[in-house]
Amino acid sequence: MAESSTERSQDRLGVLICGHGSRNRLAVEEFADMVAALRPGLAPMPVEHGYLEFARPILRDGLESLREKGVTRILAIPAMLFAAGHAKNDIPSVLNTYSAETGLPVDYGRELGVDRLMIAAAGARVRQTLEAASDQVPLSETLLVVVGRGSSDPDANSNVAKVTRMLVEGFGFGWGETVYSGVTFPLVEPGLRHVVKLGFRRIIVAPYFLFSGVLVSRIRQHTERVALDHPEVEFLSSGYLGDHPLVVDTFRERVDEVLRGDTSMNCSLCKYRAQVLGFEQDVGRAQESHHHHVEGIEESCTLCERECTGACQPDGHPIPPSHSHHHSHSQDDSHSHEHSHTHPRYPHADHPLGPTTLRSTDSSQNP
Repeated sequence: MAESSTERSQDRLGVLICGHGSRNRLAVEEFADMVAALRPGLAPMPVEHGYLEFARPILRDGLESLREKGVTRILAIPAMLFAAGHAKNDIPSVLNTYSAETGLPVDYGRELGVDRLMIAAAGARVRQTLEAASDQVPLSETLLVVVGRGSSDPDANSNVAKVTRMLVEGFGFGWGETVYSGVTFPLVEPGLRHVVKLGFRRIIVAPYFLFSGVLVSRIRQHTERVALDHPEVEFLSSGYLGDHPLVVDTFRERVDEVLRGDTSMNCSLCKYRAQVLGFEQDVGRAQESHHHHVEGIEESCTLCERECTGACQPDGHPIPPSHSHHHSHSQDDSHSHEHSHTHPRYPHADHPLGPTTLRSTDSSQNP
């Protein structure tokens, strides 16, 4: 039986911000600071947060905290830039399980997505980089490279490309390209080695990431490596989004959407619902989380063999190995898990500009 608007209005609402989690302590602190900045604008609703993996509190901890505060309905917002497996499968699986066990209703919001506020926040970071540059290079002679996280979901990857185009046209850059830190192609280093051939005097590399962490560090390292080989090109690294006020405002808008019953996701291009070209095998896949094995793990992963990958503390010193949960990273910015669960093989795992850890010659094919 459907609840009336009067019954819903009597609920004591609470908000859960659902993060991914990171081994990098700075990234975890930045996430907590962002949630703290969000609280005043959502008062009197209590606001908690939780992570899928590698950090505490886990999602269940955040849910329990809200329940202990007397909340009778939870509004859960995925702190994800785009809707891929984490937003579509992993987080909903945890929330649905908790709601079924406790009887506490959980309303799920949508990801941050391609949003005017998020694009403005990214533009502010790029503008800061331009203003700090020593020489004046015309925008027409500047190329913007936006780096996305990378996913086995083409819908999420295409949204990064849309952000790139919005920024390129907004500023009037001479050209724009999109690369990814893992899972899909082109990866950062091969992507940059391609774009230098276009002959632009300046290249700005902008990580479209919420917070710091291993991947942001690696993006900078790969950028520096390409820059050393091409001294004729000026490379500038832009800052990540962080807790920019416009990012915080976007989270408030996502909460308002849930309250209005106005949450809508892009189902027409969702590979789990529609026959998306090349990903037909994913239609109807069961909604389940693959992160139970690393919930709450706070120890740091081992360094990559052969080179530093950015698995460092904020002072730059590598994190020593401290647990037996093995992750093997490689130069392609991807990683493989030694766990019993499996994912469907990414259809373009053998792409020459993609992650070597996903290729058919590797025993681990976990996109």
